[in-house]
Amino acid sequence: MMLQAQYCPYQLQFRFEARTSRASMRVKDTYFIRLYDTSAPSKTLGIGECALFRGLSSDDKPDYEERLAEACKNPAEALNSNYSSIRFGFETALNALRPSPWLRGEEGIPTNGLIWMGDKATMARRIDEKLEQGFRVLKLKIGGINFEDELALLDSIRRRYSSETLELRLDANGSFTPDNAMNLLARLADFQIHSIEQPVKAGQHGVMARICSQSPIAIALDEELIGCRSEEESRSLLESIRPQYIILKPSLCGGFAKADCYINMAIDMGIGWWATSALESNIGLQAIAAWVAEKRPVMPQGLGTGMLYNNNVESPLEMHGESLCYNPSRPVPNIDSLPWKN
Repeated sequence: MMLQAQYCPYQLQFRFEARTSRASMRVKDTYFIRLYDTSAPSKTLGIGECALFRGLSSDDKPDYEERLAEACKNPAEALNSNYSSIRFGFETALNALRPSPWLRGEEGIPTNGLIWMGDKATMARRIDEKLEQGFRVLKLKIGGINFEDELALLDSIRRRYSSETLELRLDANGSFTPDNAMNLLARLADFQIHSIEQPVKAGQHGVMARICSQSPIAIALDEELIGCRSEEESRSLLESIRPQYIILKPSLCGGFAKADCYINMAIDMGIGWWATSALESNIGLQAIAAWVAEKRPVMPQGLGTGMLYNNNVESPLEMHGESLCYNPSRPVPNIDSLPWKN
């Protein structure tokens, strides 16, 4: 059997303006791949998503599509690509989903409810909607509006729900500075915050190590893990910063194999972890969820992003309250009719 692949650019359209402290998004570009045997090119053997994240991924380079086209000629070699999203896409296409209770629809994956940035009133409405849907863990993106307004939102939540009833996670997306980070963290700590992702911009390892050792709130690395690192480089990073948690986004941190390495290292060092989708389509999200489900996580994951888009591909994924579930009676993604490129 001689395997090759085709790729197709696809632009996902958000249902709303998705804001972080870095940027506002209305669309997200991605690439689907279709794996086939050259002796029967019309038969799809596997599909994947090379989930490029423009403006954030280390893969966002002018020659990206050229590198993807080269990878399609030799799918097995694509697993060693220097492009994290290409590894992720081909891992997904080459590896058939293994049976699990989650894929049989017997159990769900607990997730956090994601609250996107907006003005104070919009964020308050989104918080109420997630609470009404039954989420016990909320993740709020902060750093995009007035900090005092963000504190007021947290105060309004805590007046209604204690930390025993509702867990609060924050994601600063690097919006704090080395000078103000500790002061802001001290003020946020009044609201019994579970953890905060990436308080300062990535790449400031000494600053991050100091914050992790002194912060009254547990620190989670996110953007700090972006890129394809060697095992030695990854271990050195975790040992030098010593965060309380790491957030794994396989399409950004080197694919599933590299994410597994991070998990093993984290366990060795007493560091907690959970997985988060990086705005993939349902194809990428399903692959991440199946990978996570095999690990039988207890801690809520960051995987509830399938309803973000107007034009997402059809999928067996369903949200039941706070749980991401797989409904085997629903159609699997079918993208055969897209305009494929060799």
